[in-house]
Amino acid sequence: MKNVKLVISLIGKKEEQGMQSRFSLMKAKKKRKWPKIVATIILGLIVVTAVGWIGINDWNIDKSLRALGITVQEEKPEVELEKPTQVIEEAKDPVKEEPPIVEEPIEEVDRSGAKGYEGNETLPAEPTYIDGILIASKQYPLPATYAPGESKEARQAFEAMAAEARLSGYELVAFSTYRSFDYQQQLYNRYVSNDGVEAADRYSARPGYSEHQTGLAFDIGELHFEQHFARESFGETPAGQWVASNAHKYGFIMRFPNEKEKITGYMYEPWHFRYIGLDHAAKIYEANTTLEEYLGI
Repeated sequence: MKNVKLVISLIGKKEEQGMQSRFSLMKAKKKRKWPKIVATIILGLIVVTAVGWIGINDWNIDKSLRALGITVQEEKPEVELEKPTQVIEEAKDPVKEEPPIVEEPIEEVDRSGAKGYEGNETLPAEPTYIDGILIASKQYPLPATYAPGESKEARQAFEAMAAEARLSGYELVAFSTYRSFDYQQQLYNRYVSNDGVEAADRYSARPGYSEHQTGLAFDIGELHFEQHFARESFGETPAGQWVASNAHKYGFIMRFPNEKEKITGYMYEPWHFRYIGLDHAAKIYEANTTLEEYLGI
């Protein structure tokens, strides 16, 4: 019996100890919960305060940080080449220089008395200058060896004009500038093959007679409106009208105006502009005339 009572006593003590251990454990768990609860409350207050502060500062996180005296380092955006520059660079490649002219009926006009190549079939040894202006036309051809490349002065003038046009919402591009004698030969032959000599001579120069060989002629269009490249419709677009009204401020003239084919030898080309300098360009624009009439040639 004594042994039984001893065993029962031991069991009772172990149960009591177990109860005490569980009670102690529960108290310990409760103690551990308090820091979490306090931390949660503090975190919540911080979040509420932060949201309120950002709201006071027009929901602008950078502004909110600056109001606290924290300097915000802005990330610099990656520099990306402007698209117009990419188009211009592509245009310098002779293979891509000239956009295809869409076949469309060529308006018949009375060309009696129009200036042509007759009597000027032989290319000279030197280019012709009149009043300091380089001339390239059906009457004044260039040497086959004349190859100055694109004029840096004309390019700078175009870039300045394009920058101003951009302020008005027009992204101008020069899709064709300098052309070599050989490349002009390829173009002219292609147009003759498509339309015949008489029609081709109205819109394309024979090799040695092209203003593009001077490096001073810029065919201008508007980015994303390639359907108007090298077409009369460019003159009806807002961008085309802007160029026609402002090109002279940068030394350019519309080389082949409307209804002047008998004088210039070429049909209306509202995209083709020739750089001749500020003084001459302003006078030609104000007189509403052509280079031939201005120089009396």
